[in-house]
Amino acid sequence: MPNTQSKRNAMQARTYLLPSLVLAATGLMGAQSALAVSVKVEQFVEAKDPWGMAAMKDGTFFFTEKCGGLSVRTPSGSINKLLGIGGSAGYSSVKNDLFCDGQAGVLGVAVDPEFDKNRYVYLRSTSKGDNRAFGGYANILMRMKVSADMKSVSDVTEIINDMGYKPKKSNHPFGGPGAHNGGALAFGPDGYLYVTIGDNHSGPGPQDGTKLVGKVLRVDRDGKGAAENKPPAGFDQRIFTYGHRNPQGITFRGNDVYISENGPWHSDEVTKLVNGGNGGWDPRGEVNGRPACPDGYCGYSPNQMGAMPQKERAAFMPMTDLKAYPKALKPAFNNNGLSQGMCGSAWLVGKQWKEWEGRLAVGYAGIGIHGTPVGNRIDILDVSKDGMSAKKIEMSYPDYAGRVRHLHSTEGVLYVGDEARGAIFKVTPQ
Repeated sequence: MPNTQSKRNAMQARTYLLPSLVLAATGLMGAQSALAVSVKVEQFVEAKDPWGMAAMKDGTFFFTEKCGGLSVRTPSGSINKLLGIGGSAGYSSVKNDLFCDGQAGVLGVAVDPEFDKNRYVYLRSTSKGDNRAFGGYANILMRMKVSADMKSVSDVTEIINDMGYKPKKSNHPFGGPGAHNGGALAFGPDGYLYVTIGDNHSGPGPQDGTKLVGKVLRVDRDGKGAAENKPPAGFDQRIFTYGHRNPQGITFRGNDVYISENGPWHSDEVTKLVNGGNGGWDPRGEVNGRPACPDGYCGYSPNQMGAMPQKERAAFMPMTDLKAYPKALKPAFNNNGLSQGMCGSAWLVGKQWKEWEGRLAVGYAGIGIHGTPVGNRIDILDVSKDGMSAKKIEMSYPDYAGRVRHLHSTEGVLYVGDEARGAIFKVTPQ
């Protein structure tokens, strides 16, 4: 429509210079003083339901659209649509088993550290077929080669095809198929691929070492578990950590691995991972002093859709259950005990960020329910060296932050995927 297009053109033409406010680490309000850091925000790519992002040093930028597929923005600014889901149009190739539903679809993307030699990119997506282990569905990880002209892909190979998927609706909030699907994907400094998987509204999944549900994987280029992984005895060797709810972001500070994940009506968390560690999420009913829960999953209990204090919820269904699992991984940050749809995260790189250099940017999609502030925004966290605590600064943003789904950073730049605005934005310090 003409009006919609004019709004898009106006958005692309506008940039913003904004001061950012220091906020009390214990709450969402309470501005104390202004920092010198201001940011400029520009639309970078128009994208419907933007999800994964992976930038290269030469300016090449791969990105995904959950219900579209994988595309690349070249350094010249042109967009090439590489691989689409079944029924999609405009892509150089289509893989008909790929689809989207709810929180599932084409999600994470990662570029091989040796891309100049092997041309490999990796893509996390949802797939359907008779050979899929979860009711005819599964999440898969693919490796493929990108052509020299950046216009097509070839040699598409499934290197993992048994990651969990929720195939049916259940009696829970956001209870449709594809729920709690995880989807983050990144290469670590050790040269291995890290993959996050949500709990799929499965009560036993996160603590079950035989199922790739509620886990973080660490695998090689062929999808095989890293030899250095230390999962408990009897666990799948691909598992790096377990006991997770729905990790949406994964990022690295030096050799340390951090995830960001949304909480169960309380306690969004940022956590430093330890090889073989347990995130402490165990949503089963009839364990750890809990009664039976709807469809065997206590993740929103008690009182699934009724208002009650977050502390009472946390006592019944902890995000990190240190009582049941005393050695569970402790979060650096829990969003003051609130759940507001914490999603992607990225460390800010470069002296351009001034006071924010080396801090962690965390995005929120926003969930306003039971009296909780919607909270769609970007936080800047000063995470302690040991990863056990953090102080929060909130980034001011133009007009409003939409549904901030994922973040990606390069030298002096933060890329922000905003589902509500249908675009990826480029944020730079001024």
